[in-house]
Amino acid sequence: MPTQVTLTIDDQPVTVPEGTTIWEAARQQGIDIPVLCHSPQLNPAGVCRMCVVDTGERVLTASCVRGCEQGMTVTTSSDKVNQHRQMLTRLLLHEHPTPCERETTTKDCELERLGRQYGLLPTASNGQPPSTGNRSKPKDLSSPVIAVDHAACILCDRCIRACDDVQSNEVIGRSQKGAGTQIAFDLNNPMGASTCVSCGECVSSCPTGALTNKPITLPVIPRADLVSTESVCPYCGVGCAVTFHAKDNQIVYAEGRESPVNHGRLCVKGRYGWDYTSHEQRLTRPLIRRETHYPKGPLSAEVQTSVGPRGQKSGGQKPGGIVDYATVMPAFREATWDEALELVARRLTDLRLEYGSSALAGFGSAKCSNEEAYLFQKLLRAGLGTNNVDHCTRLCHASSVAALMETIGSGAVTNVFADVERAGVALVTGSNATANHPVAATFMKEAVKRGTKLIVADVRRHELADFATHFAQLKPGTDVAFYNSIMHVLIAEDLIDRQFIANRTEGFEQLREMVLADYSPEKAAEICGIPAAEIRAIARTIGEAESMIVFWGMGISQHTTGTNNARCLISLCLMTGNVGRPGTGLHPLRGQNNVQGASDAGLIPMVYPDYQPVTSDATRLKFEEAWDVPLDPQPGLTVVEIIKGALDKSIRGMYILGENPFISDPNSNKVRKALAALDFLVVQDIFLTETAEFADVILPASSYFEKTGTYTNTDRRVQLGQQVLDPPGEARQDWKIICEIGNRSGYPMPYESTADVFDEFSSLTKNYHGLSHDNLGSTGKLWPCPTPT
Repeated sequence: MPTQVTLTIDDQPVTVPEGTTIWEAARQQGIDIPVLCHSPQLNPAGVCRMCVVDTGERVLTASCVRGCEQGMTVTTSSDKVNQHRQMLTRLLLHEHPTPCERETTTKDCELERLGRQYGLLPTASNGQPPSTGNRSKPKDLSSPVIAVDHAACILCDRCIRACDDVQSNEVIGRSQKGAGTQIAFDLNNPMGASTCVSCGECVSSCPTGALTNKPITLPVIPRADLVSTESVCPYCGVGCAVTFHAKDNQIVYAEGRESPVNHGRLCVKGRYGWDYTSHEQRLTRPLIRRETHYPKGPLSAEVQTSVGPRGQKSGGQKPGGIVDYATVMPAFREATWDEALELVARRLTDLRLEYGSSALAGFGSAKCSNEEAYLFQKLLRAGLGTNNVDHCTRLCHASSVAALMETIGSGAVTNVFADVERAGVALVTGSNATANHPVAATFMKEAVKRGTKLIVADVRRHELADFATHFAQLKPGTDVAFYNSIMHVLIAEDLIDRQFIANRTEGFEQLREMVLADYSPEKAAEICGIPAAEIRAIARTIGEAESMIVFWGMGISQHTTGTNNARCLISLCLMTGNVGRPGTGLHPLRGQNNVQGASDAGLIPMVYPDYQPVTSDATRLKFEEAWDVPLDPQPGLTVVEIIKGALDKSIRGMYILGENPFISDPNSNKVRKALAALDFLVVQDIFLTETAEFADVILPASSYFEKTGTYTNTDRRVQLGQQVLDPPGEARQDWKIICEIGNRSGYPMPYESTADVFDEFSSLTKNYHGLSHDNLGSTGKLWPCPTPT
């Protein structure tokens, strides 16, 4: 418990922990001390001197850097203090263009607010012309998303500290001297030509119009004129908390918000990557392929007159090529929703009657919500009678899940990524976190600056290696030899946790015999290309640390030995006792925003939601009672097996929701032939993807911003994404489309809202049990959550 000190601020007695600054203590009491160079997210610097207070000493003191002391008396507002602040504001405004870009758009320039407060600027209604400021300093518009106006800069250094201390990108500094001093990017390059990654942290920290967001869709306008919605970022598995500000059914700008996940930080995608939702190529009406042969009617007269003979289903696109709407769209015609949904339901049920349920399959998406994933797998299993339902996890972290389930009994991470700050060592392997999980990488880089030793193991060098104590550049495919060799050294030099091994593990002796006999550093060096001395040094760094957390990505799991790679990392943590304590754990970094949740919700062919096996009689009975229909006791086919089944005609019909196997599958030509061989394919998406080219029916879906649902991030944090926009044209929300297909296929799915869907899903699970839309709050909750209230 820190020592407490008591002082008086503006005649109010205040007790705070020793080390608290005067500014922080005053803020806790609701006393506003103006600042320009400081914000709560940054380490204080005392640069601007706007926050000075009177402590009875010879000179005024900067409250953002001065610590509270026992018995101190502080005056935050007096004639002496206010005269100082007024003079400082006058000097800063002398060369400031008024109004600046921030004031003319979002109307929140902190300097101009102080100018009005101290009577130095006219109000907007008095008609006085604005000043132009010092136009000897230029504008820099080279960045696609950020505008720089050096004339509006007051050299508070907030942008520098945001770039260095928060994002650890270290791009911004100062250049030149005297009156010519200005912020600079790298070696005074234009921002757009520098190493800036456009995360926007500098913009969110800047108090004036020196750094502002460029308009992406609509002009940037004051927050008071916008509708603000708290949601979650739709991109990677980090799941950053975001507030979206919208007008006229378009997002104007986005801001990070405080959350245990990101603490207000965002990357370039989270802050600026939302304009796709209003792209002109969004699908807005159902489409039906122009063909005439559909066996097994009766279809409606409207459908019968509109379909023609099936031909080649692809427009001939190269794998990975841009879809040419002008080439592909003539193969389709617009249809009504009733017509399209009737056709989908009829064709799927006809194929089931003719070839059996096992002839049908579905691909869900890790971009969709938990509710949509649950409904999709329920429709396939209960409505169409097949367990042939899968999604892209099969192609990313399935090997990690298999190893984790087998070794520790759970396929999820054991600790949150932000706990790296308490780790003595962090091992990042097979992951370019700065590119794929940028916000998570900021926590890793920040931990290194605080003393965490970083070990990076990868087949190529990337940015995170610049922060590493050890960088091991392995030969591709040699991870098992490398980690077995590290375990060899740990065991040989007795750097293992014998008590943890004895109390909490099994099978250690067999592992010990194998790695000691076959994986000496010298032998492993020949295989993996890392010198034996470096292998020993890495092992000792791990063995001598009090705690270690391990992160891994696709470089470990997307491999012919992916499961063995993950087994090695798990065994490495177990033998050193690095599971279950602060700063320790196993963390496979999830790729897309809902890879964890889609798996949790049952988009896997051999398990129901919450990883309950379809082969278990008791489990199957539980879901049969809940869903009121008999279920298939046999595990379904995986993504790869389904594609193979389409080729050999054992799979006849498919329903693909938000997935693009033409791109995600490693063999595009094989997928091309498989999709063309299907008797019937329905694709539900927001754009005409390469996969949609092969569809018989295309259903226009909703983007992430156009629906409400929950998403589970890489930490196992279940968060609520709120609807920001309405779908364009006749596009519909995905969960409603799924339910309508179920209803028309003879399996009623009468849900009123996604909250109802989530309640059913959570009631059938152990890990999500008790969670609901109502109790997730603004920052979500980790599963399992025994006491969600």
